[in-house]
Amino acid sequence: MPTATPTPGKTLLTPTDHTLILIDFQSQMAFAVRSIDPVALRNNAALVANAARIFNVTTIPTTVAEKTFSGPMFDEIKTAFPKAKFFDRTSMNTWEDSAVIQEVNRIGKGRIVFAGLWTSVCIVSAALSAVDQGFEVYVITDACGDMSDEVHERAVERMIQAGVRPMTSMQYLLELQRDWARAETYDATTGLAKVFGGAYGLGIIYAKTMLGPHASEAGVAA
Repeated sequence: MPTATPTPGKTLLTPTDHTLILIDFQSQMAFAVRSIDPVALRNNAALVANAARIFNVTTIPTTVAEKTFSGPMFDEIKTAFPKAKFFDRTSMNTWEDSAVIQEVNRIGKGRIVFAGLWTSVCIVSAALSAVDQGFEVYVITDACGDMSDEVHERAVERMIQAGVRPMTSMQYLLELQRDWARAETYDATTGLAKVFGGAYGLGIIYAKTMLGPHASEAGVAA
C-alpha cells in the first residue's frame, strides 16, 4: 500500500519547469482550419499566451513565412508578448529550425509545451522530433487546429502513441495556478478566466458581482 502525501504529481506542469512554443498562429494558417471554430481558436490561443505571461513561462513564439505568405501572428499573441522575439521560419517543422533550437537549448528546460497550427503538420512534426531527442512533451490540443476533425484527431492520436501528453487551454491556466491560496497570481488568473474562460468566466463574474468582493475559491479577498 503506497503512502499518500499532500504533494503534486511529477507530471503536473509548473511555471518554471517548461518552455511554451507557440507555432504559426497566423491568418493564412487559420483560413483552412475546420476542426475548431476560429473564434474559439483565437480565444484559446489568447488564454494560453496570457497564462504564460501571468506566470512568466519561458515562451518561444514562431511563425512561418510571415512576410511572404502566412501573415503576422494573431494580435492576441503579440499583445501578450510585446517585447518577445518572434522566430520566423521556412521549415514546416519548427524543430528543424536552427534558430529556434538554439533558443530551446539556451533556455535549457526538458519539458516542452506546444500549441499552434496545423496539428497534423507543424505540431506533430515538432512534438515527435522533441520526443525523439528525449524531451517530455505536452500539446494543448484545443489551441491547435486542422482542416477537419479527422485530421486533427488522428494527429493527436499519433502524438499520444509516441508519449506526448495532451491537455487543454483552461487546464493549462489552472494547472499553473493550482492553488487558489496563491494570492500573487489569483487576481490575474481569475481576470483572465473572466475574459477568455467562457461559461466558467461568466460564473466568476456572477460570483464577484452577486456575492461581493470577498467571494473566492480560496476564501481570500479577491
